[in-house]
Order: sequence, then C-alpha cells, then structure tokens
Amino acid sequence: MHNFVRNLITEWRRLDLPFTGETFIAAVSGGADSISLLLALHDLRNRKKLDLRFVVAHFNHELRGMESQKDEDFVKHLTGELGFELALGRGKIPGEGNLEQNARNARYDFLTNTADNLHAYGVLTAHTMNDQAETFLINLIRGSGAQGLSGMNSVRSLKSQVSSLKPETEDLRLETWDLKPLLIRPLLKWAQRFDTENFCREQKVDYRYDTMNEDLAFKRVRIRKILLPVLADFNPKIIETLANTAELMRLLSEPPSSAGGSTHNADESNELLLKDLKILPKPDLYNTLRRWLAYKRGNLRSLELQHIEAIERLILSTKSGRIIELPGGETVVKQDAKLIFRNIKVDK
Repeated sequence: MHNFVRNLITEWRRLDLPFTGETFIAAVSGGADSISLLLALHDLRNRKKLDLRFVVAHFNHELRGMESQKDEDFVKHLTGELGFELALGRGKIPGEGNLEQNARNARYDFLTNTADNLHAYGVLTAHTMNDQAETFLINLIRGSGAQGLSGMNSVRSLKSQVSSLKPETEDLRLETWDLKPLLIRPLLKWAQRFDTENFCREQKVDYRYDTMNEDLAFKRVRIRKILLPVLADFNPKIIETLANTAELMRLLSEPPSSAGGSTHNADESNELLLKDLKILPKPDLYNTLRRWLAYKRGNLRSLELQHIEAIERLILSTKSGRIIELPGGETVVKQDAKLIFRNIKVDK
C-alpha cells in the first residue's frame, strides 16, 4: 500500500468515519489535490478497506471557457475509468461582488444539494495543509482574532457552511457532528501539495491546472506565490508550522469545559491520572498537558503540537509502559494508570 493511501486510511480512522453502509460525495475539481484523494479512495475501495458508496461531484463554474469544459471532460473520463458514479453541476457565476466568494457559494450549494438528494453521510474535499496555511495568513493579515486564526476544521456540518460565511471563516459555534451531511477534509492535517502532486505522478495519472492560480489579483494567489516563498527562507517547514499553529489556535479558542476541574491544580505533580485525562474534551486536555509540561520543564521551548498529540495517543492507548520522548532529554511515561514526567538528566 502506498504511503499516501496508508495516511488517508489512518486519518479516516482518527476521524471515526464509517467504513461500511454509507454514501460519500467526493468533490473533484480535476486538480492534483482532488485527483489524489480520488485515486486513494479507489485504491482503498479495491482493497476492500472501505465498503462505501462514493459519488464524484464536479461543478463547472464556466469561468475559463474551454479550460473549464476540459476540466469537466477530464473528470468525466477519469471517473468512468475508475468506476465511480458522477454528479455534474454547472452555472454562470455572478460577476458583481467577490468572484471567489460567488464561485464558492455556487459550488457549496451544488455539493449540499447533491448530498441531500443522495442522503449522503458527508462530502469529502481535498483541502491540504497548504490551504490551511494560506487561510491562516489571510486571516492574520486581516487582523482576525483567535477564532479566525483557527482556520478550517477537519470535520464540520455542511449545513453550517452557509453562503454568508467567507471562505477563510468558520464559526466554531456552528461546529457539530450531529447535523448531516458532514463536510470532511481528510487530507487537511497531513498532506501537502507536493504530496498530492507526487502521488498523482507516481500513479501515472494526469491532473488539471487552473490558470487562475497564477492571477495575482487574488489575495490567496499573492500569498501562495509571493509571501509563503519569502517565509520559507526563514523556516523551510513554514506550511506545516502555520497549519499546526491554526490547529492549536482552534483548540485554544474553543470554550473551556467544566470537566477540566479534576486536573485544574495538577500542574505541580510529576504524575497525572489517566482516568482524569480521558474524560476531558480535547481543548481542556491539550491545555492541561501544556500547563503541566510548562511547569515541569520550566518552559514550552521546542515543544510542538506533534508532542502533545503523541501524548494524547499515549493516553488513549490500551498499552501500558509506553514512552514519549520530548526535546531536551525529557520523557512522558504511561505507567500504573498514570502519566509520569521524567527528566533523564536530572533523574540520573
């Protein structure tokens, strides 16, 4: 199994999505991101890892004349080759106002109607870490607060993706898993654009390129083409850094829960009880772990989101005695139904 496909099925499990008996709509534009998602779903279906109905949905915005028609023809052909069902939509996009917003509204209206008509569990889109990083910078430049800097969520209700919301804005108060169909972004937390392009090339499958992605009149294009390359000179991993920061802001901006009371004064202890940690909502859990580690280490220097996520997996694991290594020779150990902080240098 290709590593790209393996990462997708791992994220599918992490998001607790169904493996059988449901219908999913896969939004496919024809670009590398959506084509890579489609190819990976095809692979998982053939391997019988996912026993689901997938319907490809393509919306022709008719903004680029023959190029738009070639996109549609390409998706039609590839969908037929892979044996997927296809739903097509098209429509003239109003020229007045924000063109990007108008196109997005029309596309999401089409996806929502398609999902409703087919009683779909959710709509899959191929947003990547690059999209998250760009969204973060757009909101930062605009002067958004913590909620705006939270960027996009991996899963939310499609019904709350209302037309009045700007593409860079997602109101956390509307986030719910109860209202179907869901909007699901299974590539958002792990795939970058070079991953999707490489996967398509390795599968020897072409993809379409939208020439509007070269138009510097669009703010997102200027960020992608001008600002991000400059930032990459300072930090070669700037895409991952910005995407992780957006995820951390999302967790920190969610309202606190009263369930955090049992660990409220646990910062000074070398140990945290697993039973107390397991009942915490994710924002409270992450805040508790960060406070605990900040006190024990003296700071949060070099501690990244991936370390907190690793400790979270340790908490939820059924195995005991496992260790998470932290920067600076420190570790977090799971033992006797507790998390234990250890500094190797001091303990010696």
